[in-house]
This record gives sequence, C-alpha cells and structure tokens, in this order.
Amino acid sequence: MPITDLLSAEVIALGQAAGNKRSLIQDLAGQAAQRLGRPAEEVRAALEAREQLGSTALGRGVALPHARLPGNDAPLLLVTRLARAIDFEARDEEPVDLVFTVLWPEADAEGFLPALSGLCRSLRNPQVLQRLRQARDPQDVVTLLRQAAPVQAPE
Repeated sequence: MPITDLLSAEVIALGQAAGNKRSLIQDLAGQAAQRLGRPAEEVRAALEAREQLGSTALGRGVALPHARLPGNDAPLLLVTRLARAIDFEARDEEPVDLVFTVLWPEADAEGFLPALSGLCRSLRNPQVLQRLRQARDPQDVVTLLRQAAPVQAPE
C-alpha cells in the first residue's frame, strides 16, 4: 500500500505548538491513540522505544517517528507542521518543523518498510520540503505529497 493512501486533510495539522521532542511525541501519541482506539500510553511507549534506538530525525528539519503496534489495525499517518521548530536530536543538528508519524500494524510487516521508504524518497526533494512549509491548508499538503510520491510498479 502506498503511504499516500493514508493521506487525508483530517490527519494533517499545520501550526501545531510543541515545547520539545518529548511533549511532541506525547501529543502525537494522544492523537494517534484516539484515531486507533488504543491507549495513548501504548502508542507513546512504542514511539519512545523507537526513539531510544536513535533519533528518527531525517535531517533538513524533518522527523519520521514511527513504530509497529500489535494487532492488525489499519496503518496511520499523521502529518504535522510545527509552529516553531524544535530540537529532535538530528544528525545535522537542524531543528525539526515537519513531522511525519507512521504507526503500522505488526500483522502487515511486509508493507511497513516500503511505505517508509516511499515517504522518505518524497521528502528528499528540497522543493517538496519548501512547498510543505508554505502550504496554506491541509488539502494543499495532501495534494503535494500525492504528487511527490514515487511511482510504484503494479503488483
């Protein structure tokens, strides 16, 4: 499944406030838990466990916090543009203002890495990042990310 299939204006937040990485992950876990019908603590713990392995900041102001959750719930993508960039322990030391949170069911292990890879390929383009930072509304973000998505070969 292309990750762009998970995109809708409802999963995009523009101008979200975050004091620091920890508070942002807690906020994102709460949003995700509500959408998934799961305990926020479970989602937060999964995201924090992944961050303990190493920061999910990709560089150039982008972070990709992600985790796999038990069960076979539908995957979830949350797109967040922060009102003010925060430290996310990025290797390039740039603060993060674009956050793509991916939660994927363990039952669909085969789809997880291709979905992350496709999103990462889209986010390598500096023009895409610039346009995401300038998007006026969530629907603009949806359109931009769908246009930037790599073409997938038919299955």
